[in-house]
Amino acid sequence: MQSPSTTEATELPGGSTPEGQFPEISTHTGLLASNGWLASIFLGFLSSAGLYYVNIFPVIVDALMVGAGLSAEQAGQITFANTIGAVIGAFTVSWLIRYIPRWKLAATILLCCSIGMDVLTIKLANLDLLIPLRLVHGILGGALVGLGFAAIARSGIAGRSYSMVLLVQYIGGAIGMGFLPALVVEHGPYVPFYALITFSAITLMMLPLIADYPLPEQSVPVTAVTSREHKLSVRPIAITLIALFCFQFANMALFAFIFDLGKSFALPLSFISQTLFWANLIAITGAALAAVTGQKFPLAKPLGLALLITVVGLLMFVSSGIREIFIIANVVTGITWAFCVPYFLTMTSRFDSAGQMGAFGGFASKLGLACGPLFAGYFITGGGSYTQLIVVVTVVLGICLIAVPAAARLDRATD
Repeated sequence: MQSPSTTEATELPGGSTPEGQFPEISTHTGLLASNGWLASIFLGFLSSAGLYYVNIFPVIVDALMVGAGLSAEQAGQITFANTIGAVIGAFTVSWLIRYIPRWKLAATILLCCSIGMDVLTIKLANLDLLIPLRLVHGILGGALVGLGFAAIARSGIAGRSYSMVLLVQYIGGAIGMGFLPALVVEHGPYVPFYALITFSAITLMMLPLIADYPLPEQSVPVTAVTSREHKLSVRPIAITLIALFCFQFANMALFAFIFDLGKSFALPLSFISQTLFWANLIAITGAALAAVTGQKFPLAKPLGLALLITVVGLLMFVSSGIREIFIIANVVTGITWAFCVPYFLTMTSRFDSAGQMGAFGGFASKLGLACGPLFAGYFITGGGSYTQLIVVVTVVLGICLIAVPAAARLDRATD
């Protein structure tokens, strides 16, 4: 593994950097070493804060359905509002990245406003206002994650930092899955929103310690790259964005309703909660593995293998009535989820020095996260079974395999 102290250019799966594509950027103006492991962790928190609710979606959905008496369709609409807001925020900030030199100030404002939206959600306790409140919260969070992804793309430690994003999310998700369900029963359906406030507050305290990672002084627009780079850029980035969308869509469609899925197979709530807690903890190894293999091996083979394993893991949910299979399915898909997303995001970060394509990767990711629960909610409310849903999302995830040839092509471009 490459020493953090000697990492100067964007780390990529395969351990290489596109020659001559990125200008050297000075990133030593923060309070932390700009390319150290602690910097990667703090960037992971920054890029997770705006979307932490995704990692505790099952708790939020179950709290709204059981504690607040909402249907699966209504719960799906609220989570869709939260994530479609993130899509809007991420899409907007993706176009503005090159015009936000003081991105840390913008991130501070977004974090404070996100906390405000969570406080309003709790204080108003009005179900009619949940959709607009969560929509605004999603817009703020999506913009924040877009800023974080762009900073990571400029950091010189992109591969490692994207892995830290998943590591932070899975640790936070494990804690949420393990403790929040019982707290919801004891204190009411708005407990998950206190967790969101806590996560944002912790990130706000970290923000001053993160290096500035400024915009490059002379950034070459994506449309002005050399003809060879242009041929490499347009098709792989389109394929990567589509695959990332499908991957997040398929996984989140099941994950958002995993409590209800387990109950439909007669599994007790306590068993489901503990399974998700340990599965999230074990899934951290996926992010750690991505950080290591991303520097030692090319993209295509690890990504292709992980995608095939994910397909098998999703199909295992058909037999969720068998507790051991339910546990294995959650562990397997958790590990591969944490492994594949950093690979997809690192692929998107290779296309420009300002981090704009990295932000677009965040947009595609959030669009998938938004559409998955919405589709699943309507599918189940409309009379579909969870077994049928599992088959559908497995087919959608199979589409992600189109990214493997694109990854191989990018591997050859950096040889």
